Amino acid sequence: MQFIGINHHGEPWAAALAGSRVLPLASVTDFWTDAEGWQDKAASLAAGTTSGTSDAGTWLERGSVTEVPLVPASARVICVGLNYRAHAAEGSYKDQELPPYPTLFGRWTASLSVGNVPVPVPAGEAGLDWEGEVAAYIGRRAESVDEAAAAEAVFGYSTFNDITSRRAQKLTSQWTLGKNGDFSGPLGPLVSRDEVGDLRDGLQVRTLVNGVEAQNGNTRDMIFSVPAIVALISETFTLHPGDVIATGTPEGVGYARTPQWLLQPGDTVDVEIEKLGTLTTPVGDGSLRSRA
Repeated sequence: MQFIGINHHGEPWAAALAGSRVLPLASVTDFWTDAEGWQDKAASLAAGTTSGTSDAGTWLERGSVTEVPLVPASARVICVGLNYRAHAAEGSYKDQELPPYPTLFGRWTASLSVGNVPVPVPAGEAGLDWEGEVAAYIGRRAESVDEAAAAEAVFGYSTFNDITSRRAQKLTSQWTLGKNGDFSGPLGPLVSRDEVGDLRDGLQVRTLVNGVEAQNGNTRDMIFSVPAIVALISETFTLHPGDVIATGTPEGVGYARTPQWLLQPGDTVDVEIEKLGTLTTPVGDGSLRSRA
């Protein structure tokens, strides 16, 4: 089952996605109070007809709605840095031993976006960098859980592009500034865990810039698994339904190349992930920040 966020009755709602149609289910906040229950309800509706109605709403054409991130405003978005072996080698851990724990940093929900929404290049940046990755969504409360319970706490996954302002990121040892540009965290539709399986079994992750392949990795190469990451985080603070874990990116980012290859206004970046689909993001100039 797939889900997206939409603007419905002037507020963010969760909607089931079936082909080119969407079924509004509940407000994003209400959806995350019982995501598994809403999944069951959506599945029963989808098994019937996509032209009928339900007490949750009416099936709509996807092209007629405005999509928004399927993430509550209260959510924590925790990103994992350098979580693929080859990417770690092209970055901070070249010729060094890998760290015993993952590098974690936060994104604010205000930086999130959806597919086909232009991302602006901030002032002072030579361009933007891509980081195609899988995002994992928490569906159950997780407090000091082990890895088995952590795996069960994951509700589903989506494509994600951790678009980065490298100049801002590299100003200090803290990455927050470079990782929270306006509209710089686009997410694709959420696909339930039962349709995706375990990332350790392997999903291909590809990023293309203007149709040219920039990244080609596999989730089998992750240093830290999703259950391990969730379990570690839960030791310090409780994870709640709707929280998001961005699981890291494979090698092939632009800043590590010689010469550097960065996104410019007019470029288009696609993140293609097996079982999760394609997330497309156009790049615009700084004038687009007036939307923020």
